[in-house]
Amino acid sequence: MKEELRNIVSNAPSSIVGLNLATEYLQSRILGLMQETGAMIPLAFCGGTALRFLYGLHRFSEDLDFSLVKTDKEFSLAEYIHKVVHVLNREGYTIRTRWNPSIGAVQGVMLKFPGLPFELGLAARSAQYLSIRVETDTNPPAGVGTEITVVRKFQMLRLQHLDRSSLFAGKIHAILERKYTKGRDFYDLAWYLSNREWPDPNMVMLRNALVQTGWQRPRADSMDLHNELVMRFASVDWKAARRDVQPFIEKPEEIEILNMKDMTTLLKKLR
Repeated sequence: MKEELRNIVSNAPSSIVGLNLATEYLQSRILGLMQETGAMIPLAFCGGTALRFLYGLHRFSEDLDFSLVKTDKEFSLAEYIHKVVHVLNREGYTIRTRWNPSIGAVQGVMLKFPGLPFELGLAARSAQYLSIRVETDTNPPAGVGTEITVVRKFQMLRLQHLDRSSLFAGKIHAILERKYTKGRDFYDLAWYLSNREWPDPNMVMLRNALVQTGWQRPRADSMDLHNELVMRFASVDWKAARRDVQPFIEKPEEIEILNMKDMTTLLKKLR
């Protein structure tokens, strides 16, 4: 497996692209192992990495995000991650795990691969590491929809995931409630809004998610989503947003759409 990774990154046009490819390869490997352990029965894949793996989003991603959609026992992410790490260790990877303090219903771990960028010829110092955060929301909002899709991303994967309208709702919730500007959120939103065939956001899920996180402005069941997003856009440092997402974009020219005028125009899809 490690030799396959070396071959993949050897043709990368830059070390940044090489690191993104290495991360994506390991994400696929982790997803495959989680599938083998049975994790994809109670869990549904979501977030930006799900968009890339399932629908070809033109940006790389760092994290693996899941929602716990079914379980008949107390869920433990550690139960699956320990098995994943054991197999990756056997394949020659050195991994350090750092478990995040539980924040509400979220269980999370950072998987660090120390020295891997140097080993792959993508870094000048052996102290550098590659990292992937795995997080699970064990109490997702009511109303989420799920699907199962088979995709090929370095290997064949059969993934349970949030359906398209629920993925859309999850991204809008992140934009409205995240306490800081994350350019990748806004790039993803532009991608959703520019896709005319993408369904509208799952408003039942979105309203329930906002209630869960203590939405303080007009009641979630009567909110004007278009206006709320316009107000959110007005508070964004668009230069910082473009800077945040720039290392992950496959098509550099697409970053230019991250500005107040173009994003507001795209919002017409929600009216």
